[in-house]
Amino acid sequence: MNEFKGDKRSKAYKAWKKNHEAASSGLGDKVEKAFKKVGIDKAAKFVLGDDCGCDERKETLNKMFPSKKIECLTEDEYNYLDDFFSVKRSRVTPEQQKQLILIYNRVFNGNAVATSCGSCFLNGVYDKLNKIFNQYND
Repeated sequence: MNEFKGDKRSKAYKAWKKNHEAASSGLGDKVEKAFKKVGIDKAAKFVLGDDCGCDERKETLNKMFPSKKIECLTEDEYNYLDDFFSVKRSRVTPEQQKQLILIYNRVFNGNAVATSCGSCFLNGVYDKLNKIFNQYND
C-alpha cells in the first residue's frame, strides 16, 4: 500500500474545500443569504426588532431541508482508492464493491447498495469516487 505523504490536493481542490466548508447547511442558510443580498433582513429587523425569529426559522428550514455536503476522504480511504485506481480493471470483485460502497456512502452521505449491474455501479459509485479521488491528485 502506498503511504499518504503530505497534502496531495491541488490549489483548485483547496479552493473548492474552502467554499465547501462555507457552504450552506440547508435551505435556511440559502434564504438568509438571499434576504441579506436584497436587504430584507434589515427591513425585518427594523420592523420586528432584533429578535424577529429569523434565526429560529433558519434552523428549522436547515433541519427540514439540509444540503448534501461531500466529505473529505480519510487517509485510509485515500490509500485504498490509490491502490484500487492504480490498476486498470475489467471487473470489480464483490469485496472491492463493498469497500467502495462504504467509502462512497460516507463521503457522499449516500445510501448506495451492492449491485450485480456493472454499468449501474460504474456510472454511480465508481465514477464519483474516481472523480473525487482525482481531485486530490491534480
